[in-house]
Amino acid sequence: MTDKPNDPAARRWHDMGGASAGPVPMDGHDFALWEKRVDALMVLCGSKGLLSVHGLRRVLEDMGEEAFENYSYYDRWIAAINQNLVEHGVYTLEELGTRMADVAARGGTYGEATDG
Repeated sequence: MTDKPNDPAARRWHDMGGASAGPVPMDGHDFALWEKRVDALMVLCGSKGLLSVHGLRRVLEDMGEEAFENYSYYDRWIAAINQNLVEHGVYTLEELGTRMADVAARGGTYGEATDG
C-alpha cells in the first residue's frame, strides 16, 4: 500500500471515485416495498439515536468486496442496520435469527402489498 491518495492501490475496494465504472443507467425505477421499509427503518433508527451515518458507513465498508459486488444497495443497508442494532443491544443475533425464521415460515409472499 502507498500513501498517494490518487493511487488505485492505496484505495479500499469500495472507493471508486474517479475510476471507470461503465455507463450510468439513466432509466428510473420504483423501489420495492421492502426497500422502502429499509429506508424507513433507517430513518426511524437514526431518529431514536440507534444508528448514525458513521455507524452505517463503518459496517458497509467492512463488509468486503464480495458483499459489495453481490448484494444490492438495500441488502447491504439492512445488514448494516441490523449490525448496528445488535451492537446497541436492541436485540441479539439469536433473536434476529429466530424472528427471520418465523417470517420465512410465513411464505414468500408475506408482507407484499399489491399497491407498492
